[in-house]
Amino acid sequence: MITYKTKETETYNLTDEAKEIVLLGSHEYRLLNKVIESLEGLKISEIDSVMGKNGKIAQGRAFKNGWISKDGDKLVAKVEDSSSVQDTTAEQLKEIVATGSLSNKKDLADLKKRKLIAPVKVFTFSIEKGPEFALEIKQLETDITSDMILSGSWKSASFKPYNFNTEGELPHSGALHPLNKVREEFRQIFFSLGFSEMPSNQYVESGFWNFDTLFVPQQHPARDLQDTFYLKDPKTALPPSDKEYLENIKAVHQDGAFGSIGYRYPWHLNESLRTVLRTHTTAISSRMLKELAKDPKPTRLFSIDRVFRNEAVDATHLAEFHQVEGVFADYNLTLGDLIGFMQQFFEKMGVTNLRFKPTYNPYTEPSMEIFSWHEGLGKWVEIGNSGLFRPEMLEPMGLPKNMRVLGWGLSLERPTMIKYGVSNIRELLGHKVDLDFIENNPARLQGPRKQIFLC
Repeated sequence: MITYKTKETETYNLTDEAKEIVLLGSHEYRLLNKVIESLEGLKISEIDSVMGKNGKIAQGRAFKNGWISKDGDKLVAKVEDSSSVQDTTAEQLKEIVATGSLSNKKDLADLKKRKLIAPVKVFTFSIEKGPEFALEIKQLETDITSDMILSGSWKSASFKPYNFNTEGELPHSGALHPLNKVREEFRQIFFSLGFSEMPSNQYVESGFWNFDTLFVPQQHPARDLQDTFYLKDPKTALPPSDKEYLENIKAVHQDGAFGSIGYRYPWHLNESLRTVLRTHTTAISSRMLKELAKDPKPTRLFSIDRVFRNEAVDATHLAEFHQVEGVFADYNLTLGDLIGFMQQFFEKMGVTNLRFKPTYNPYTEPSMEIFSWHEGLGKWVEIGNSGLFRPEMLEPMGLPKNMRVLGWGLSLERPTMIKYGVSNIRELLGHKVDLDFIENNPARLQGPRKQIFLC
């Protein structure tokens, strides 16, 4: 429609000091008037009181211009009337006010050095009619229609150009489930604390690894049908290849061994070989500790995967959920080490309001339940179980007597509920999960205005 050319020029504005000079004269010119008015000369010691902070500048430039001279401790004028001299500084500044600059570049540089003027860039535009100039805006077509093609009007039509730089609508893409976000956060915390990840892809375990190696007696309620999912096919697993270990487990259960009196019941291999959907990932820890017994050394291991319990489903319980399993093996560890580590671990997750409650576990002694305050439910919610593995579990494997192993199993769902403010676990995992919740919610730490964003 139109064309234009841009021209850039540099002009100058006066500073406040320069504006004062234009009105009252330069500092040196005003000093000359003061010296002339004093008749007998102006004492050098009185210059600052007469001229203020500009006294030295005024004196130096007045000397340079030949307007004054020194007579003892006084300044005397070399002219009788100030009108006989030219106030060059004031005249130059007036010219800048009128024209925006000076023809003499040296004088211009001097004024800039004295900070009496400041450069300003000025842009001017020269506008001309373009080849497609019109007084009315022409309607641009956005699409070629079939009617245009049939009539041939597309040949003379004007089309709106494509804008390849515009941002289009973001495509609808997948999003990480909140459990995956928190799971990855757990993993990174474990890695930062020096842990290695255990293989956890074996959902089916034998009763031997899921219960017996953990010193859970075969008549324990946890092994009943109402608590555990048993498989019909295959119904049994192969016995462990390490026969000595198998006999150690049988002995510690049936007759007592390794300093323990055991449970004193007839232990049956058939019951031990029944296949189950693992009820906890501690079965993985048991396998890894058995391997560790071949070369005992301080070790930190973890796993995060699914476990299965034949439980009634409610707001805080599911039959299928995720367990965060940790194992910390070292010499002469104590319960205090476990409490300290749990506080450190959950603090990294942003969960600081914890409580520890003594409890009983068949395979740990002492044992603790871990609780965290849930704002949505308004109560303390159990988020994990922990303890020191019993000698009846560790010594049959071949681990040294002075090696202690801290173990804990933490729910993945419940900390996620706390972080996301979810009050019903079925809204987090299962068919009732809202897809908008998955796509739009960042992970949220406890407390106001604290958020962690995980893509």
